[in-house]
Amino acid sequence: MSKTSQENTTAETNGVSVIFTQAHTSGLQQVPQLVPVSPGGGGKASPPSKQGKKGSAIDRGSDEYRQRRERNNIAVKKSRLKSKQKAQDTLQRVNQLKEENERLEAKIKLLTKELSVLKDLFLEHAHNFTDSVPPLGTESPVTNSDGSGQ
Repeated sequence: MSKTSQENTTAETNGVSVIFTQAHTSGLQQVPQLVPVSPGGGGKASPPSKQGKKGSAIDRGSDEYRQRRERNNIAVKKSRLKSKQKAQDTLQRVNQLKEENERLEAKIKLLTKELSVLKDLFLEHAHNFTDSVPPLGTESPVTNSDGSGQ
């Protein structure tokens, strides 16, 4: 049997790490891995439709550039307002839920007290009932009001 080597060497090609391992004694073998090259996890991949637009340069003084900047500024303002509104809505919902939680906790306290009172009444009644009723099998014969057995 031949030994396999544990030594690996790597090369980086187009954002994909290629690991070279020595398999038995046959030489180096390329094994592509889907591992980002940068330690931060790589950058965002842009869709094919956006890739072509990066190459076209627009003169900063042109009307088209000014129009694009204006549209972009409007879109940014709209996005920021939408984000701010969403944050306000979330905060309002959090406050509503806190208030509801407080009401429900107060209701739990009230119902717990009520349950405790009802339990005490029940136990007191059950205790009084067992004291007044003799146990089964030890009943005395029923007597009429005139003193006779039946």
